[in-house]
Amino acid sequence: MLYRDFGKTGLKVSAIGLGTWNIGNQWGEIDENTALATVHAALDHGVNIIDTAESYGIPSGLSEERLGRALKGKRDQVHIITKVGRWGRRSGQTVPMTTVDMVRLCVHASLYRLRTDYIDVLLCHEGKIEDPSVYLEAFELLKQQGTIGSYGISTDKPEVLERFNAQGTCSVVELDYSLLNRKPEKTMLPYCQAHGIAVVARGPLGKGLLSGKYSTDTVFTDTVRSEWYDTDAEREKLHSKLAKIERLKSVVSPGEAMVRQAIQFVTAHECQPITIPGAKSPAQAAMNAQAGDATLTPGDRTALISLLKGDTVEAKLPAAV
Repeated sequence: MLYRDFGKTGLKVSAIGLGTWNIGNQWGEIDENTALATVHAALDHGVNIIDTAESYGIPSGLSEERLGRALKGKRDQVHIITKVGRWGRRSGQTVPMTTVDMVRLCVHASLYRLRTDYIDVLLCHEGKIEDPSVYLEAFELLKQQGTIGSYGISTDKPEVLERFNAQGTCSVVELDYSLLNRKPEKTMLPYCQAHGIAVVARGPLGKGLLSGKYSTDTVFTDTVRSEWYDTDAEREKLHSKLAKIERLKSVVSPGEAMVRQAIQFVTAHECQPITIPGAKSPAQAAMNAQAGDATLTPGDRTALISLLKGDTVEAKLPAAV
């Protein structure tokens, strides 16, 4: 496993982390023993940073609860990222994050579910927030108290990130980045690189599409990907992504080889992001983590980009180095 300096947080973290949205039943049912074994498999393969959120899981908070149980006796082996700001959103009654005390309330609840007395990285989970001042005040207080180590925001919008970093205090940003979504390369990643902000790339496998296992005949029924059929525009977007993956299959075999290429495409960006693919089984967690032993060359990244654009690639991509 490759390990990297994590921006200005002072942490040294694995290039591949573990996303725990998947162990909370929103991506399909997963039993308790499998959920805990998935976390353990990631740790066994060198992962030392795990991402979660207060709102992950059915019921909400289940991902944090399971992660807390999985880390019993292992807390000192891992850095935890969690997020606050969306509790109750799915049930239609969110916690109003209008005061410092309300933010602190949610953080203390996360500490309880995670069975820990500190959080390494705390993120604001309101990715479109107009005025982050309450979060910034609360996060600074929590940092001074030693409850959190560093803080940042989960957002895909450059203007939101700039507002959150107005005082230069944002240490981490989590954003969606993959072969299927290269938008962050235009503004977000250069901004983070220029300001020393650590990047956590979520969705490196395009919510599983970049495993190459799916086609236009696939019908997703989990609560996350079933939204892809809500409108004609969403369905068309899905078919466009699947068409790109069909082109990728011409040079990269579906399954482990494609997963490896997709993950290493993300970690090879010059801003040195880490990425947090999710997993629903120990085997998936191990496979994802094993992609952290290397990154792609610039030439390999360029070849992948050209292929998805529809350009001709004569031979299989070189092995990662």
